[in-house]
Amino acid sequence: MQDKEQAEKKLVQDFSSDEKKLEKLVAVLSNGSRRERQQAARFVAAVAKGAPEVLAPHIDELVDALSNPEAQTRWELLDALTELVGIDSRSCEKALVDAETALFDEDSGMLRLAAMRFVCRIGATTEARSEKTWPLIDEAIQCYHGDIEFNDMLNAVAEFATGKLSEHVKEQLVERMSFDAHNGKGALKRKAQTIIDNAQGK
Repeated sequence: MQDKEQAEKKLVQDFSSDEKKLEKLVAVLSNGSRRERQQAARFVAAVAKGAPEVLAPHIDELVDALSNPEAQTRWELLDALTELVGIDSRSCEKALVDAETALFDEDSGMLRLAAMRFVCRIGATTEARSEKTWPLIDEAIQCYHGDIEFNDMLNAVAEFATGKLSEHVKEQLVERMSFDAHNGKGALKRKAQTIIDNAQGK
């Protein structure tokens, strides 16, 4: 197992430092088999975590690849694009339509969670984007309340709450989380209060 991990780490380093290898990897996302696309997307997400800047020229290709049908390819690419928001939010914003589809996917919790993280990250970049993404975030909070990935989704919302939100979105967010902050139990109650505090700049 350790050998496999080492080999994968080496591959990620190779992709991060060799533009030609990275180009070939990204190309697999549009012309590989389902299994090859999933594998390529996994490596793209790993590269984005360690060296997002090398993927900046390929954002459009990553966005285009979100139209692939398999959930894993899509969640890995949404994870990668979440890392790239800080480098080129304008290009990443093009993924919002596919992210919305993924956010309300019926079958994959991993895909929904990756979409929530992306939507929260892009929404936190400007007041205008906070207005654009808030209806999606709000609907997801209501839809997935109590689901297995809900706590992780709230972590993304807590980060969103520290972003450049419009006053209207801040008010709506505080209102949405107030019920859980007052009536929730344990971790949910604490997380809801953290989100409120973040939105109010406390």
